[in-house]
Amino acid sequence: MEREKILEKVKERWDLGKEKDLENSWEEISNKISDAMIETIAYIEETGGEPRVLFFHNRWMVVDGAKETPKGRVSLCYDEEARLNRKKNTPSSSAEKEAKEHNLSLLSEEMYFSLQKLFLMDEKISSWLFTEKEVREKGGAIFGDRRFGRVFVYHNGADSYYGSRGFRGYFFL
Repeated sequence: MEREKILEKVKERWDLGKEKDLENSWEEISNKISDAMIETIAYIEETGGEPRVLFFHNRWMVVDGAKETPKGRVSLCYDEEARLNRKKNTPSSSAEKEAKEHNLSLLSEEMYFSLQKLFLMDEKISSWLFTEKEVREKGGAIFGDRRFGRVFVYHNGADSYYGSRGFRGYFFL
């Protein structure tokens, strides 16, 4: 996808979004987006996501705001260590590896809860979230979703993977 088409799609979401910052013009924001960032945004789009630009904790960021974690980013273990330690039915990749390869970071719990206030996400699918070292050392990882009108964060073995669990990513401008 070429730069202008990608930016046009992101701008459409910006124009419709309640996260729009009235003090900054789209032109100011789009000028912060480098060619490397365009590749990352294209990856989010190509895997079924909806990249959105928003202001978060005093920084501009691009995050996947799709209603559900995209099907192009599911059936992944949490990280490569967990994937490689699976005894059978090893998935093709891991959420952490895919995110890093495409210059994304996994959402933290705090980000996940904050983003759920802006737009409803993951009412049918769950998303792996950044997991702290202490939990990973015990073999676990965390994920979140929205059920029954509220947001939940759970745990599972980092080596688990499901067609209904993927990851969302973000990067700062």
